[in-house]
Amino acid sequence: MIKALLLEDEPTIAHEISSFLKAKDIACDIVFDGDIFLKYNKNNIYDIYLLDINVPKINGLDICQIIRENNKEIPIIMITALGEITDKKIAFQLGADDYLVKPFLLEELVLRIEALIRRKQIPQINNQLIKIVDLSIDIVNKKVWRSNKEIKLTPKEFKLLVILANANGRVLSKQQIAEVLWDYHIKANENTIEVYINFLRNKIDKFNPIKLIHTKVGFGYYLKKE
Repeated sequence: MIKALLLEDEPTIAHEISSFLKAKDIACDIVFDGDIFLKYNKNNIYDIYLLDINVPKINGLDICQIIRENNKEIPIIMITALGEITDKKIAFQLGADDYLVKPFLLEELVLRIEALIRRKQIPQINNQLIKIVDLSIDIVNKKVWRSNKEIKLTPKEFKLLVILANANGRVLSKQQIAEVLWDYHIKANENTIEVYINFLRNKIDKFNPIKLIHTKVGFGYYLKKE
């Protein structure tokens, strides 16, 4: 079960969110100020944080920054009445993954929580160089070689290739790919994913007898030697 920690100083809103999440099998602890948030977080393990900004003691933006100084991976969603682009810019610069402006649909909050958790579950490879058969991916310099021949990829093609490589041969659905390739809350047409997969195949596999990019019909795509 997903476990969330909610920082929200309005009791009615906090209990409404918590009750709805629990009905969706998402456990949710509530804290009403930043100091209590840090104490809860120290003594418990959570999968995601939901942070209001204007709360007592330590505000949500400062909490976001504190979290990111210690944990780069755990998802953070800001939930706030502050809807100006400058507010969003600050939150994202501090490391927030998403930003919901009140009032919002609770069902949308659930969808975004689930999407961020799915994104986190896609394995990440920290190596600077990924090698699969004769395919080499230089993460730092954003370069790709196949059979010692450099392949020029667009930024989106490169990111798609890394997403597939990071899955270690596991099948990724179009939705999973879209959630990482684009911001997951931007609706991506399934045909768009197919188009980018075809772009990548034409550059990675077309002139090589060993095919690495595969389709599992009805499920998605994966990258490995077969």
